[in-house]
Amino acid sequence: MRRYDMTSSFNDSRYAWLRLALTLAIAMVANVGMWAIIVIMPAVEAEFGVSRASASLPYTLTMIGFAVGNFVVGRAVDTWGVSRVLVVCAIAIASGYGLATLSGSILSLSMAQLLIGFGTSVGFGPLIADISHWFLKRRGIAVAIAASGNYLSGAIWPILLADILEDQGWRAAYAVLAMSTLAVVIPLAFALRRQVPDSAHQLAEAASSANAVSSGLSPRALSWLLGLAGVGCCVAMSMPQVHIVSYCVDLGYGPAVGAEMLALMLLGGVGSRLVSGFLADQLGGVKTLLLGSVLQCIALLLYLPSDALISLYVVSLIFGLSQGGIVPSYAVIVREYMPAREAGARVGFVMMATILGMALGGWMSGWVYDVTGSYQMAFWNGIAWNGLNIAIMLWLLSRSRSQGMLRTA
Repeated sequence: MRRYDMTSSFNDSRYAWLRLALTLAIAMVANVGMWAIIVIMPAVEAEFGVSRASASLPYTLTMIGFAVGNFVVGRAVDTWGVSRVLVVCAIAIASGYGLATLSGSILSLSMAQLLIGFGTSVGFGPLIADISHWFLKRRGIAVAIAASGNYLSGAIWPILLADILEDQGWRAAYAVLAMSTLAVVIPLAFALRRQVPDSAHQLAEAASSANAVSSGLSPRALSWLLGLAGVGCCVAMSMPQVHIVSYCVDLGYGPAVGAEMLALMLLGGVGSRLVSGFLADQLGGVKTLLLGSVLQCIALLLYLPSDALISLYVVSLIFGLSQGGIVPSYAVIVREYMPAREAGARVGFVMMATILGMALGGWMSGWVYDVTGSYQMAFWNGIAWNGLNIAIMLWLLSRSRSQGMLRTA
């Protein structure tokens, strides 16, 4: 990668960092929908009188909409630019919140969350793909910062809405989120109207073409491989993230404690993403992702003997510090190995796979709980899926090395 350091004033410029700051602000508001449903899950379960697996359905539909949106919205950003797409998605998010406040059943709430998830997707993969065009030498940390908006939204907003949730209920909190989305995302979207020049695309194409040859895989084959790896790591990741509030309720600690652990987990994830961004700029995306996946597996193992209050706080922080950099590393790998002009679609596809893994894992953990009456087997299920991700990353790393040795010979 060092031989492409002859960047223009466009890459890693002062404007690029300003754009990154705006991107982070948008992401912190646009991503709230996927976390809000986790916080209100116990209240929804009690209000509608449904099982734990059924109460997980709105989250699953949110993540399905989020997954599909990452791919569809990512392609739209490639075509029309991020600014216009942000405005449309902000309206979709606000509409979803509004419909959710009117829901009278778990099914109608799930349908509203599907729309919220689809609109919310603009704050993740599409924004990450867009900001990746504006950096070359510091792309890893730029992607990590943009991706951190997702975790920051989950860490900050539940605390900001805590009083509203306690005094007025989750419907009032959703009304506040609808107004906040329109008031913040739409004005900031117009500040991102500047387009990437063709010269920057050409520079990025040169770097990605050289890396693609080293893997010996076509962009399509690599996309599917990364997608499978993404499902594996995110089924594992979803167990603590989706069910930590319900887990704390079962242990008698209450939903407020669970929300605090979720916030701690996500704040740890922000730190992990930033560190992983620096590592990705030095080691590359594959090695960074493999490291994060191994650490996540260790953290999941630590949950098994932990049910005391202090130990759960500590393990939740360890989990956040371990896994936060995994998903952004996929975007770095895509940009390292695939055509720049397809960044929105390619990043969107891989992000879609990771999010489908979260959706599958969120439901699967609830189902395992209903069958066994405990979250212990749900943790083991996550550990097994995590092993799949580690195996794929090891194979990809060994293949890249063997291809390089063959060319040298």
